[in-house]
Amino acid sequence: MDTETGVEIDETDREILRLLQADARTPFSEIAREIDMSSATVHERVSRLEEAGVIQGYHADVDPSAVGYGVSALVGLRVEQGHEDESLSRLRDVDGVREIHLTTGEWDVVMRVFAENTDGLRDLMFEEIADTEGFDRSQTMVVLGTDYEAVGVEI
Repeated sequence: MDTETGVEIDETDREILRLLQADARTPFSEIAREIDMSSATVHERVSRLEEAGVIQGYHADVDPSAVGYGVSALVGLRVEQGHEDESLSRLRDVDGVREIHLTTGEWDVVMRVFAENTDGLRDLMFEEIADTEGFDRSQTMVVLGTDYEAVGVEI
């Protein structure tokens, strides 16, 4: 039993999750055929996984460059003690900030950001993020390309 969700996940659930991660639009009837199970049972299992929080949502995988984001960067930030909650809250509202991760090591926060171009990235860094109280240092690493990007968690 998973201690986080409190739900038992067997190999059939794992196979359903693998199929949904590959294509969340796969009809339950097709999943049922693939794993030799009834559509109603697949539906019940998916509902149980959704209710338990194992499945947290369904998303479209959009190419950032196709919607005008030509530059992606990883940004490391050092947080001033005592300002964590308010500073992180403000970052969530900054256009272009797509991920915020609390980390150990040199950086307290690592973010993934998108911008239209390098001028937009500069504006994002110097006018939006640098003006956010509670950070005393940052490092921006422009992503030159992505060799591999997994979808979801390996099941």
